[in-house]
Amino acid sequence: MASLDRFRVTGGAHLRGDVSITGAKNSVLKLMAASLLAVGKTTITNVPEIADVEIMSELLTRLGCTVVHSKDSLTIDVPEMLGHRADYDLVRKMRASINVLGPLVARIGSAEVALPGGDAIGSRGLDFHIKGLESLGAKAHIEHGYVIAEAPHGLTGTRIELDFPSVGATENIMTAAVLASGETIIDNAAREPDLVDLGEFLVSMGAQISGLGSPLITITGVKKLKPTSHATIPDRIITGTWAFAAVMTQGDITIHGARAQDLELPLEKLASAGAIVTTTADGVRVRMDSRPQAIDVATLPYPGFPTDLLPMVIALNAIAEGNSLVTENVFESRFMFVNELIRLGAQVSVDGHHASIDGVLELSGAPVEATDIRAGAGLILAALVSEGETTIDGAFHVDRGYPNFAEQLCSLGAKVSRE
Repeated sequence: MASLDRFRVTGGAHLRGDVSITGAKNSVLKLMAASLLAVGKTTITNVPEIADVEIMSELLTRLGCTVVHSKDSLTIDVPEMLGHRADYDLVRKMRASINVLGPLVARIGSAEVALPGGDAIGSRGLDFHIKGLESLGAKAHIEHGYVIAEAPHGLTGTRIELDFPSVGATENIMTAAVLASGETIIDNAAREPDLVDLGEFLVSMGAQISGLGSPLITITGVKKLKPTSHATIPDRIITGTWAFAAVMTQGDITIHGARAQDLELPLEKLASAGAIVTTTADGVRVRMDSRPQAIDVATLPYPGFPTDLLPMVIALNAIAEGNSLVTENVFESRFMFVNELIRLGAQVSVDGHHASIDGVLELSGAPVEATDIRAGAGLILAALVSEGETTIDGAFHVDRGYPNFAEQLCSLGAKVSRE
């Protein structure tokens, strides 16, 4: 019934107080998938309480693992004999399911993974993933809705140049190459903090990797990896969401556990909007005393402005002083949520991958629907600065990325309920 849940938000609150950041969704799911590379018990801590972790746990269980949760940690016991098929009923719910592809091919020489679903933000083809595995010597193709990859005689290191610094492709290539014979070089690799976290996790398992956080990653394959214990890095997108919430509601939020270095550009943009941003002993404080100024933004792979914060920056500009231009360079359908924002009174015009926004003083509450995780969060922020009540259908999307979001908002003074 969670898919029928919705949020009810009464606008007008100035959010003030403290929040704590949990582990990153975009990291923990990849760590869980990579645990398949080593037989035995791997423990991951700082695990967020989100729906996607449960989905990935079920996927690993079906592959033969035993997954045990304990508070904010989980232990994955990986058997010697693994299954190789990731079924559609789970994979369709979550894009990150594709991350079992590389580890399965590397460990057991075979993988069948259903074409993934998840958020409705673009096609996000798997060409880079498949070409990368083929470069390592696997035979891969798509058949009956599944990516089928086989390497019965193992993988061989090589040089792989990505046309685009795809996070998912870099992850799958890296998790496959750690058990390949010889050296693999990934040129134009993704540089996101979540990918660096995955790389450090693999190193703690015994992998030999250099160049993490740079466009050139070098992997020297080893014959075997060992289980490990690892703490997930803090979620920079949730950190950014709280920072935008403080600015939009003219509030004052201290975000504990945040890593400011992972959000340099978004925090700089908020400062240019008029926010007072300061680093604290264990995080970031964001304060806003007046109506924000409009900011122009173009999304790009890290260290550029993250595409996952695009709904938040459009929501901010919707009530900012002035006109702005927001450009999306990563996912072609990220603007799908704009029509919902317009229902709240936002003045947004979309042309291709550009959105032109004319700020208004206040939005107006109305029924809207979330189409993906970040759109849901952006609409909730917009509802906080809307007159009257707003209902946001599709609460399950938000659950996939934001643990206890309504409760945390209420602790900051917002009027938010779930029904």
